[in-house]
Amino acid sequence: MPVSTSIQGIGRKVGNDRDRSRRIIAGLAIPVAAVAVLAGCAGASATGDGDSFTVALIEPDLTTVPLMEAVDQLNADGYTVEIVELAEPELAIEGLAKGDYAISAEATSPALIAIEQGAPIRIIADVIGNQWAVYGVEGVQRCDDLVDRPVGIFSEGAVATAMVREWVAEECTAGEPEYLVIGGSDVRAQALLTGQIDATALEIADVVTLGETADAEFEKVVDFGEALPDLHPQTVYANADFLQNSSEAAQAFVDALIDIHAQINDDPGYLVELAVKHLGAEDDATQQAIAQAYVDAGLFDAAALTPENMQATIDFFTDAAVIGDLSADDVADLSFLP
Repeated sequence: MPVSTSIQGIGRKVGNDRDRSRRIIAGLAIPVAAVAVLAGCAGASATGDGDSFTVALIEPDLTTVPLMEAVDQLNADGYTVEIVELAEPELAIEGLAKGDYAISAEATSPALIAIEQGAPIRIIADVIGNQWAVYGVEGVQRCDDLVDRPVGIFSEGAVATAMVREWVAEECTAGEPEYLVIGGSDVRAQALLTGQIDATALEIADVVTLGETADAEFEKVVDFGEALPDLHPQTVYANADFLQNSSEAAQAFVDALIDIHAQINDDPGYLVELAVKHLGAEDDATQQAIAQAYVDAGLFDAAALTPENMQATIDFFTDAAVIGDLSADDVADLSFLP
């Protein structure tokens, strides 16, 4: 059986590692016993008077600038909404459970884990669709082409790793790859570019960036957006008391996000404008190409969640042994979606 190996020093690891916030979190910072206590006192800060609340974001990137713009729009409409930027999803989950924050948007799995433990949190909208795919070197076209060959992963607990392992279990007939724990997308992309691995899971932005800056082309072996269309790895979730006591504010936020996503789909350049405004990004060919790729893949649709795809998302994480049996009704409040 292949042994996971750690590789150091491949490429350059940047501080703003987008993979870090996309992982499956096996153990949240909130102990099970503490969640019950937090649930009993939740909502005092988050609900406020209905017009003032806080949104917690984890290291904002291009996929979350629509949420930052939604906050700006609500503030312009007379609400008082503050954004708090955090380094780890655990901090947002703990703050939501305590009622310090009203809304957050990050990896779906930590929210599911907290809900299973009793945290008063509900998923209310989508952030971005499944943008992961496995890319390989020339000649790699199917799963069996990777048997006993090096495949890079971020960690054993990453969401993308769970997708890769499910695909391997279903599609590889002659064995498994040799999984190499390498780290962030930029590091794995560099390892793929230099031939140190034969495949890895990457997000669209990583592949577009390589194509624009390094003139690199890789084979798309499997697109998880197509293979797992009902899996929603990144969602918007909120404190349950806030949703109940400040439903008008919650509705205004979701409506603004839906409208911003629609504007991006009409004009990908609008996403670049938001990145310049909220992240200080450059309006260059790479940013424009990434925005166009997101729109071409249909990834921005805040209203994409349904009871069916929420249950499929739960089932994926249940099969990955991240959570136990839950239902869509247990984890989501989709009443704010059209």
